[in-house]
Amino acid sequence: MSVIEKLTSEERRFFELVSAAAFSNPFGAERDRLDEQLAGLTGGSRPQLQAAIASVRERIRTLQSVGKANLPLYAPEDRKALALGLLFEQFHLYIDQFDRLIQEQIKAGDEPCAVPFSGELLTRLREFGFKADEARHYFAFFYQLRRAFFFISQLAGTSPSMCQLRCNLWNNIFTHQAQRYESALWDRMEDFSTLLLGETGTGKGAAAAAIGRSGYIPFDPKTARFAESFTRNFIAINLSQFPENLIESELFGHKKGAFTGAVDNHQGILARCVPHGAIFLDEIGDVTVPVQIKLLKVLQERSFSPVGSHVNKPFRGRIIAATNRPLAELRRQGSFRDDFYYRLCSDVIEVPPLRQQLAEDPASLEPLLKSVLQRILGQAEPDQVRDIRSALQQHLPSNYPWPGNVRELEQAIRRTLLSGRYTGDPFATPTAQESLPTLVAAGELSARQLLSHYCRQLHQRYGSYEEVARRTGLDRRTVKKHIQDQD
Repeated sequence: MSVIEKLTSEERRFFELVSAAAFSNPFGAERDRLDEQLAGLTGGSRPQLQAAIASVRERIRTLQSVGKANLPLYAPEDRKALALGLLFEQFHLYIDQFDRLIQEQIKAGDEPCAVPFSGELLTRLREFGFKADEARHYFAFFYQLRRAFFFISQLAGTSPSMCQLRCNLWNNIFTHQAQRYESALWDRMEDFSTLLLGETGTGKGAAAAAIGRSGYIPFDPKTARFAESFTRNFIAINLSQFPENLIESELFGHKKGAFTGAVDNHQGILARCVPHGAIFLDEIGDVTVPVQIKLLKVLQERSFSPVGSHVNKPFRGRIIAATNRPLAELRRQGSFRDDFYYRLCSDVIEVPPLRQQLAEDPASLEPLLKSVLQRILGQAEPDQVRDIRSALQQHLPSNYPWPGNVRELEQAIRRTLLSGRYTGDPFATPTAQESLPTLVAAGELSARQLLSHYCRQLHQRYGSYEEVARRTGLDRRTVKKHIQDQD
């Protein structure tokens, strides 16, 4: 078909803005700004995103009414701009169907669910001029976008550190340039490993699951289903729960007769990982050096051998690892290999402790209570949230440090539901100091006190003098003195 149409300069600017919005991080402030520009808002009552969608939809309908919403009619530059506008509009048109599919798949488990709206959406994309393989690719990309938003959104909290965590998780899945991801990296993410750091109970497992369940999954038009269930795409293992002599078998599998008690062949989790899947290695800081060396081979060569076998098998997934231990100190001691660390750290994401979230924003307790109650009760009515919050405020000191983090908060809510009260961990020591921002704002700290407070806060977060020294530019002895300084 010959090129007969051109977008006006104004239309091109509009669809370029649509492109920028479509590929921006939905958990970042930039997306709000772009949505506002799209909607042409200077105020008003409509939510920015909904107004932006309506604005794009109006443009598309105008082009359709005169037969110009057809990609082959345009030159490459205009075709690309219009294509992104069409994709943006179609994605938001089918959001509710994707959300229902996600919920159905969670209930169904490892068997991929039928996608009843697939034929309709794929036909729409073809009618706009997308080729069949392009339509299937974008359909799979839509599903991935919605899953990532769904699972990342479950990490509740309004504090700056939680907002940053959600942004970091989105970038980990789609990179900070999602348009490049969609065009060149969607089938190459197994080369990008992730290391999650944080204290016990902060929710590293939930963060790992958000990444692992949000990988790209191709669509199979023959079955009208996606190739895999996202529940099967993510496999987690806690390495600290296995004795040293069984960890290798659980990871790599073993051959019959490989050791005493190996009466059958055993398939490890690396072999069970499907293409585009992810393995979560929790408590990676607890594994021995020999296991680290074998895992290093997996990361370097993308292959492994079961215990008792010399046959290399391919590994086709992505590695996500987590630890609550101070890796800087472990590396200095030689119990965690530097080369293994550098293979794991394509991305390093820190999951903030609960006390940090509450120090940054005390109001962030509300969405956390609502999220936990939703999981426990299946609902979270405002009066239920209010009652739990009041009970915690009544029976806990205002400076309670929540040593068990979100995991402790979940049990605190359960205990409050049972007994009406939670008095805290008897072994916890309430922090005597106010949050650093509060003290700074009050203007009552000397320079020595300010540095001592800051060093203690960093040490509480990272767990080693060496890491505090690296971040502050001080030597280790000075850091230790400030941390031990009780004012």
